[in-house]
Parts: sequence; C-alpha cells; structure tokens
Amino acid sequence: MKIHPGFVGCDISKAHLDLFDGAVGVAERIANQAEAIAQRLEPWRHGDVLVVFEATGPYDRVLAQALTEAGIAFVRVNPARARDFARATGVLAKTDRIDARMLAAMAQTLRPAPRQPRSPERNRLAELHKRRDQLVAMRKQERTRRQGCSDEIADDIRETLAWLDIRIAALERTIQACIKASADLAGAEARLRSIPGVGPVASATLIALLPELGQRSPKTIAALAGLAPYNVDSGQFRGSRRIHGGRRRVREALYMAAVCAARIEQRFADAYRRMINAGKPPKVALIAIARKILVIANAMLRQRLSFNP
Repeated sequence: MKIHPGFVGCDISKAHLDLFDGAVGVAERIANQAEAIAQRLEPWRHGDVLVVFEATGPYDRVLAQALTEAGIAFVRVNPARARDFARATGVLAKTDRIDARMLAAMAQTLRPAPRQPRSPERNRLAELHKRRDQLVAMRKQERTRRQGCSDEIADDIRETLAWLDIRIAALERTIQACIKASADLAGAEARLRSIPGVGPVASATLIALLPELGQRSPKTIAALAGLAPYNVDSGQFRGSRRIHGGRRRVREALYMAAVCAARIEQRFADAYRRMINAGKPPKVALIAIARKILVIANAMLRQRLSFNP
C-alpha cells in the first residue's frame, strides 16, 4: 500500500521513535527526547498532517505534548486495535519500522478522529489520580500480606500501611486543590458531585480520565466508558448482550457510584428493584444503573446543570 503525504505513523519505545512519513516514504529513527522531536516536527507545522501512534504509557508523553504545542493533529490508538489492523492487512511480521509504516497506513485508511488536546490542569490531575490509584493498590497488597505472617513482619506492614494512609490522604488533598484551581474543573466537579452516589474519587476519575464527558452522544460516551452492551447474533443464534472494552478505571468508578446510588436515591433504587424483579442478576442491574449515571452526567455537563431528582 502506498502511503500518501500527510499521514505519519510512529512506533514508540523508551529510547527512540520510529517515524514513517508518507511524504518521505521510508522509516527514520529519532531520539525520544523533546529537542529531537521538536526539530522533526518543524516541517509539519504548516501542513495538513495526521500522526498516529500506539498508547505506550509514559513513553508517549513527550511526543503528545510536542504535537499539542505545535498544533499538529494526532491520534493515540489502542495497541490491540493497531495489531488487529495489521493482521487484517496481512502484515504478520513485527518490527519497529514495520509498525511505524503500518500505523501510517492505518491513519490513511481509517482516518481516525484526531484527539482533542487536554489542558495542562487536566493532564496534571490525570497524573495525580494515577499515582493515588497506585498507592491504593499497594495498600491493598499490604493488607493481604498481613494474613498468616509473623509478628515482626506484621509490625513492619503496619508501619507501611500507616505511611500509605498518610500519602494517600495527602494526594487526595492535592487532587482537590488541583480541581479547585481551575474554574472549569471545579464547575464540572460540583455538577458531578450533585449526582447521588458520585463522591470525590468518582468525580475526579471522570474529570481526569473521561475528558469527552459532556461533548459526546449518550451512546458514544457509554462506549468510551465500556458500559455499552454489544450483541452477539449470527443467523438464528441470539446471544446475550455484554459490555466490552472501554476505560476500565472509569467503569469501576461508575460501578461503585451505582452501588451507592441504588441505596440512597429513590429513583435509582426503584430502577434497580424493577430489574431484579424482572430476573436480571444484581451485577447486570448495577451496570445498567452505572450507565444511567454516566448518561445523566454527560447531559448535565453539556447543559451546565446540576442534578435534579
């Protein structure tokens, strides 16, 4: 497949980037450093260019920031989706240069919608939120390790847990300060917190990890959160509908909000009871409540309204 000018694929590793520019026609390697990236982006500033790369955690941060500052459109794709595209086009080999060319072909063939740049405040909030999740996971592991250990180890674990409690509380205060320092984030949090069941952790999760909230249709926002049921039908076979994909951490936060909302808010409690009486399993009913909360939150942020039962 010939890659036309304007489509760029980038394979990312910790030390370097492999770029395939349709205007050049061959892959090239540069250092994964701000100075080298800025120099390579210079020819793209005044053209119609779309850059596609796989989500690689912290290793794509410098590239994404440089592209945002340069005003160059880019798409950060799921690695599994990129691999599926490669298989569909018959590309079975996998090297950095092949992956870069494959991503450029994906950009040209699928024309994915460019990612909307996030504000520095939202980026900082996402980092703080991720760090809090890491410490909470560590605390959970330490609590599990207390079972069946000696008194000496138990004392050490107790000290570690006390330190983790302090650090998590400090991060939560920093997260709240980060939100309150931005009028947009503070307004969004106030509206989200007005929804029954949505507490400070759930609201911070939605703001940090679902920036599309309030800007997409109900079906699209449910799919992004992994709360959209997909059918599995073929011929005369009719399978059960199941949720699939999406952003797991957002889905987890909404699920816990649904558990709380089904207990404290009559509207959600009645919906939960109707589904249980109709024979739905409790988890399915709670997933439906979580999706309802998400759709309500999406409409509230779009219309800049607070929850009104």
